[in-house]
Amino acid sequence: MLSSAEILQQLLEQNQMGVKQFADKINYPASKLHDIKRGKTQRFSGELIERIIATFPDIDRFWLLTGEDIAVIQKSYKSQAGLDKSRHTQVKNVATAPREQNLSSQETCSSQATNHAINNKRTSLPLIPIEAVAGHNGIDEQGVRLEDCPSYQVPEFISAKAEYMIRVSGSSMYPKYSNGDILACRKVEEITFFQWGKVYVIDSNQGAMIKRLFEIPDAPDMVLCKSDNDNYPPFKLPKSEIRSLSIVIGVIRLE
Repeated sequence: MLSSAEILQQLLEQNQMGVKQFADKINYPASKLHDIKRGKTQRFSGELIERIIATFPDIDRFWLLTGEDIAVIQKSYKSQAGLDKSRHTQVKNVATAPREQNLSSQETCSSQATNHAINNKRTSLPLIPIEAVAGHNGIDEQGVRLEDCPSYQVPEFISAKAEYMIRVSGSSMYPKYSNGDILACRKVEEITFFQWGKVYVIDSNQGAMIKRLFEIPDAPDMVLCKSDNDNYPPFKLPKSEIRSLSIVIGVIRLE
């Protein structure tokens, strides 16, 4: 995994530019790029990533955010899938053993085949804008098509049954989540059930937002939405205004 300074250095070398020239090209303060190059700033901001992508659309957004080559992640994931397939084949071979072992061997084979199919049902996750969380299915919004969103293979998120990823915008959940972080989310089908104190992506009449939810004992028809940043006051939200709910189960960030 590359550091922000190493990512910036590669960008400069690839485009044969100095810091000032690159900053002018993407319309971004050169002083902030110098801080990244010197290691004073440990991660790319969401604004910087968007400006780079707008100027150089061929650059991978995931690489800018994480320093990871997505091809390497995919290769690792495929290698693990190949290992699972090899193990599955070994279990099938056991079925040729004596008769008294056939039943248990076949059951094991069937179970592993089912699990393997489930694990490979979703091999990549769409990275969607948070405003696209609006809508009862938790993903689609008018004007935003799922097929147009970039998708990435992140084995840990897939294993945790994540359904999509979003990028944090703003500082309301700092220091838990910072601007530009990528969150893995899983849709909550039963909106009446809450894990109090957990962070959720909420689509409500007030728009899409990321908040920590708490119970209000004297108002069971409402939830308390809190930010981790004390500069943002908590507020009450009627449960009836929640159109879709997703729990945050993971994060990718640059340190």
